[in-house]
Amino acid sequence: MTAATQTLSLRTPSLLRKVLWLDALSSAGVAVLLLLTASPLASPLGLDVALLRGVGLSFLPFAAFVAWTVSRDRIPRVAAAWVVALNALWVIGCLVVLFLGWLQPTTLGTVFIVAQALFVGLMAEFEFIGLKREGRAG
Repeated sequence: MTAATQTLSLRTPSLLRKVLWLDALSSAGVAVLLLLTASPLASPLGLDVALLRGVGLSFLPFAAFVAWTVSRDRIPRVAAAWVVALNALWVIGCLVVLFLGWLQPTTLGTVFIVAQALFVGLMAEFEFIGLKREGRAG
């Protein structure tokens, strides 16, 4: 490896780092969106305002944890693994809530829940792949 490629590899963010930043930013964005628009979203989604606000509030510490994790010079493997696990649990929780009928969202609400669960699931998958790649590289 030449000095030029070593510099490039140090400056080029890894897959894990890219996906963790996307996770942190999208989680924070959804948190703000839910907190600011819970009332107008409740009726079209068929979900309670308090539930939407509670989800928004729960995303804030998660987003902060992911941002802290990805902002380290070296991403802590245990912290990244926790992010993957928490994302996987979120996806499972969303599907369980829908399939067991604990919520009765509108069609739009169901699409909203499934779409964000798919997005979170994809992030967890890419984070897992990135974590495996980092393990082989390090």
